Amino acid sequence: MNKIVPHFWFDTQATEAAEFYTSLFDNSKITSISQIQNPPPYGDADIVSMTLAGQDFMAISAGPYFRLNPSISIRIDCASMKEVDFLWEQLSDGGTVLMPLDAYPFSKRYGWTEDRYGLSWQVMHVGEREIEQKLTPTLMFTNKQCGKAEEAILFYEAVFSDTEIDGMDYYGVGEEPDAPGTVRFASFKLEDQSFAAMDSAQAHDFEFNEAFSFIVNCENQEEIDYYWEALTFVPEAENCGWLKDKYGVSWQIVPTDMNEMMQTADPEKLARVTEVTLKMKKLDLAELRRVYEG
Repeated sequence: MNKIVPHFWFDTQATEAAEFYTSLFDNSKITSISQIQNPPPYGDADIVSMTLAGQDFMAISAGPYFRLNPSISIRIDCASMKEVDFLWEQLSDGGTVLMPLDAYPFSKRYGWTEDRYGLSWQVMHVGEREIEQKLTPTLMFTNKQCGKAEEAILFYEAVFSDTEIDGMDYYGVGEEPDAPGTVRFASFKLEDQSFAAMDSAQAHDFEFNEAFSFIVNCENQEEIDYYWEALTFVPEAENCGWLKDKYGVSWQIVPTDMNEMMQTADPEKLARVTEVTLKMKKLDLAELRRVYEG
């Protein structure tokens, strides 16, 4: 299991979207689907765990409260033009094209699209470059967060382990509205997982929200406490292990034991864990274990 797991929020389509995504990539499958019974106003939720190109992802169907947008997208590195064209055809069908499939200075074949479920993908031919990680979460810092990409990368680098900044490219003079010295593109690693980031001063009607979050899997309460204190910045966003950092990015700080708890076939155990989780802000592992065992 990856330390950091991208998590997608859908209204009702998590299972459908997961079936679609796992059909597109080799070494992909749905690993579990579970349903939790939530009282109003939350409502029932489907939780889906999946592997895409050998990487862990999760999704939830939990109502129309948050909508995916291009502030966080998934870059797909492709070794061939044929693969780019196949993935573009599949992902753009029924979606919204943000940058048309074409040749660009940074790639001979590239396009950016929202798919039919609202998730954003950047499909890129990488030429002769070795592909170390097929799918790379990419953060776009817009509006009031624009210009903070480098600061955020350095912050995350200080919080997590096994980190590395692979490259940082900056805007220059004459590239307005983007300010010289802000990040055109950056590549970095957290927990030995690849991420990318950019600033964009263009007019955007979106910013980071809970629809795309990152789960941090914690082995014990000490880890939960550490990541919670290091990342949380918006008290009103703290709920059920979720938090927002100083840049507006959402994280879920959860114990690895939650995977077993949420996938149990015992409905009474699942109901007990769900009920107590809904009352927590930072998760209390000992209490979760206690109610799970009854």
